[in-house]
Amino acid sequence: MNVFLEGQGLGECGKQMSNRSFVTEFLLLPFAYTRELQLLQFWLFLGIYVAALLGNGLIITAIACDHHLHTPMYFFLLNLSVLDLSSISTTLPKAMHNSLWNTGDISYYECAAQVFFFLFFISAEYFLLTVMAYDRYVAIYKPLHYGTLLGSRACVHMAAAAWGTGFLYAVLHTANTFSLPLCKGNAVDQFFCEIPQILKLSCSHSSLREVGLLVVSVCLAFGCFVFIVVSYVQIFRAVLKIPSEQGRHKAFSTCLPHLAVVSLFINTGMFAYLKPPSISSATLDLVVSFLYSVVPPAVNPLIYSMRNKEIKDALRKLYEYTLFQH
Repeated sequence: MNVFLEGQGLGECGKQMSNRSFVTEFLLLPFAYTRELQLLQFWLFLGIYVAALLGNGLIITAIACDHHLHTPMYFFLLNLSVLDLSSISTTLPKAMHNSLWNTGDISYYECAAQVFFFLFFISAEYFLLTVMAYDRYVAIYKPLHYGTLLGSRACVHMAAAAWGTGFLYAVLHTANTFSLPLCKGNAVDQFFCEIPQILKLSCSHSSLREVGLLVVSVCLAFGCFVFIVVSYVQIFRAVLKIPSEQGRHKAFSTCLPHLAVVSLFINTGMFAYLKPPSISSATLDLVVSFLYSVVPPAVNPLIYSMRNKEIKDALRKLYEYTLFQH
């Protein structure tokens, strides 16, 4: 909770920050302030976290164990589940700890690590969702070229590109954010360390570099979004031309879950980072961040398993095998 400043004087921010500031820890904002609501928040977060662990864990196990699912689409889905597990594990355990022990403290280095890993996993997930849109486009719009365009080597390269781009993106933003001098305290108005909230603690003139990076990021995200939209326009045009109703149903059953995941992830994420300051409030920021950082990893397995016959069959066989072994 202590903020240590090198230098003298209690004048304006610019004078305070003539030398570098050092924050030893940050203070995270709780969802609730009464003890009863904090405990309720803990159990709610625990239930969501366990559901995300079980759902994504089952999908990973089913795809890994069933050789029928060793295809590009399910290879990307396996990567998506790993990223979902990783991203939710970056934010919820600390939030559960704080609500259970009635504290909001997080050390400077814990905060930096949380920012890095969260950015790494969610940005890699976004790039992976873009790759998955391309996978569905080729599978439905150019089925005869599917094996050529999406061979095993190409799939590994595209997945590695998504993970690698996410890593570089996280390194760039984390290093830039935590190199900024802080002159406005250490209270982060969020239940986890989030870049927009940390920038509010920086001197206004010092955060221009990070704002510039965020603008570049928005442009990159918008480019991926346009690619996804164009891909799905072509996909639906091709699906509507399929003569058999069964064929159309199968095509939609593999595309609609992905489209639902993309819509939930993009809409909540873009609103969190692009909403105008005039409608910003601590409560709204908490709810929106919860929607884009916690809800997608928890509901993605449900969305995919409900409309995917192959996943349900693989899980059923896995369950029967487990019963037979016992």
